Amino acid sequence: MTEKDVRISVLDLAPILLGGTPADSFRNSLDLARHAEKLGYYRYWLAEHHNMPGIASSATSLVISHIAAGTSTIRVGSGGIMLPNHAPLVIAEQFGTLESLYPGRIDLGLGRAPGSDQPAARALRRSLGTGGQDFPELLQELRAYLSTDSDARPMGVRAVPGEGMDIPVWLLGSSDFSARLAGQLGLPFAFASHFAPDYLLPALELYRSSFRPSEALNEPYVMVGLNIVAADTEEEGLRLATSQEQQFLNLIRGRTGPLNPPVESMESLWSPQEKALIRKQLSYSIAGDKAAIQKKLPIILEETQADEIIITAQIYDHEARKRSYQLVAEAVHNSQK
Repeated sequence: MTEKDVRISVLDLAPILLGGTPADSFRNSLDLARHAEKLGYYRYWLAEHHNMPGIASSATSLVISHIAAGTSTIRVGSGGIMLPNHAPLVIAEQFGTLESLYPGRIDLGLGRAPGSDQPAARALRRSLGTGGQDFPELLQELRAYLSTDSDARPMGVRAVPGEGMDIPVWLLGSSDFSARLAGQLGLPFAFASHFAPDYLLPALELYRSSFRPSEALNEPYVMVGLNIVAADTEEEGLRLATSQEQQFLNLIRGRTGPLNPPVESMESLWSPQEKALIRKQLSYSIAGDKAAIQKKLPIILEETQADEIIITAQIYDHEARKRSYQLVAEAVHNSQK
């Protein structure tokens, strides 16, 4: 597909389906993770969101443990933990616990957004006045808890478990802030182009140009988030993608809710202005059949020079969702033979 092989991974937003429950979502997530593991996906990440009736992964560390316990080789982690929502010590202890339970398989992806609205942020006791500007200090504190340097520990406090554990730390972002910080610290960087594509290429350029080698990485490592909805026919892939389009439509209208079944056409549901906005938000997305993946994905990889892509597929029918990930894996692996 490109001159270099590209890893493929899963970003599971743990969708709660219309008529379903969080328990259903967790069963589906574990089934999908086992499926992805067999298909050769490299990692399986879950994201922290709050006050969103359509996403079940608010207690992200617990869901990570659920997935890791039911799989054996795939890496499992956060895409991401919204660090300003938490005391860094708590995250160090949680991920130290996960790494102790599932050694060599845990990733800690970190974001600085709230992953919620302002009422939820207040309920989380998050300060609303910082705008995420305290993220570098929180990150430094967290990394100090995970290190073996006793002089770096805040006030002599130790994270047990957590201290001295080799847990890969990633920075996630949709703007220049985390891109620059990840580069300066020599950490891997993941860009949220699956919902915020506008600044993707400038952010990647900034990350690479500001990168300084570190103990974590000798050279930049980029992961790009993509929405990919695939089916055996182009028409069915486009139809399945209307669940995702309805979700974006509800978000821009200020509504949240469960993931809806697909519809035959979106034309009666959105205005021309809403359609244009959603199409722009989904500009780094693919919907259709395997041929659509083989046509568009190389273009994205050429533009971004990504080392890895992490794929989310907001598909209502669970078996169709599994089939979508299978088609992506086949398209990518066949191109790399």
